Amino acid sequence: MTTTTEFKSATKFKKITYWIATIWLALGMLSTGIVQFIKMDEEIQAFSHLGYPSYLLTLLGIWKILGVVTILLPKFQLLKEWAYAGFFFVASGATVSHIVLGDPITEILPSVLLLVLTIISWYYRPLDRKI
Repeated sequence: MTTTTEFKSATKFKKITYWIATIWLALGMLSTGIVQFIKMDEEIQAFSHLGYPSYLLTLLGIWKILGVVTILLPKFQLLKEWAYAGFFFVASGATVSHIVLGDPITEILPSVLLLVLTIISWYYRPLDRKI
């Protein structure tokens, strides 16, 4: 009887952890995706500081928005894997870029947070969202 209670508790913990991480990840990626897609001046300056061409902003913005839709919709397990991989590459790339340039921790932490949320969301995703 204890094992059933423990199993239910662990399952509930995983589900809550997944949804909290996924919602925060979706909000973070959606907001940065929109800002990149519309090419806000601050984002162009930040991107230029990292040494990347501004035309990538539109592409990243579109892919982030599509990735958010993909991870939130049920099914589409293979696309979810691609979306998580894309989020991982974008967040880890931003983190490394900021570190290499010697940016202050306040510039590094947002991408680290998105990276951590990506990993947590991917790890705790329910079985019906896995391949």
